[in-house]
Amino acid sequence: MASIRLTRPTLEVIRVLLEASPDDPAWGLKICEEADLGSGTVYPILERLVAAGWVTRSAETGEHPGRPKRYYYALTAVGQHAAHQARERKPRIFGRHTAAGGATA
Repeated sequence: MASIRLTRPTLEVIRVLLEASPDDPAWGLKICEEADLGSGTVYPILERLVAAGWVTRSAETGEHPGRPKRYYYALTAVGQHAAHQARERKPRIFGRHTAAGGATA
């Protein structure tokens, strides 16, 4: 399992993944928008997280007319544990947003 450097962009991606739910899953563009990062930053981070076993990636099933197929990302049990440890070590990054994903005052 690969080691993950917890840079600010990586922590922002993890924050978005923590806020995702089965009813509101995280996919690439959504992660980019909510983390306020470009795709050239987000997708390599996601690939590293998948390779490390922190995140799973699954393809959208069913119809998706007029747009490319989405790939959904979710934290694994290992990723959840690591994310919660990161939250304890770097609370300022995770504290910048509410659970609903909006900025705090």
